[in-house]
Amino acid sequence: MCLAVPGRVLDVEDRDGTRMATVDFGGVVKEVCLEYLPDLRVGEYAVVHVGFALQRLDEESARRTLELFENLGLLQEEFGDPDEPDGPDGPEASDRSPEEARR
Repeated sequence: MCLAVPGRVLDVEDRDGTRMATVDFGGVVKEVCLEYLPDLRVGEYAVVHVGFALQRLDEESARRTLELFENLGLLQEEFGDPDEPDGPDGPEASDRSPEEARR
């Protein structure tokens, strides 16, 4: 499933002419493109889908949505376990054959 998830902007920078941000999604931190919301600032919240910030969101709505997603297990489904940096199946999961992954 691919969700639009609210996140809080931690840092903003220009990378090769593209405005990018580091965004916190309830403990999971990802890089996000800000081209659709070029005036988004550090500390603000946005709804993010497939790596693009699409809409500014107020803090209360963002926090409620993140809490709901967390309670439903949707954040882990979307991002994997934040304590496992290479994903829920381990660091070499993409290098394993389907037979090895089932073991």
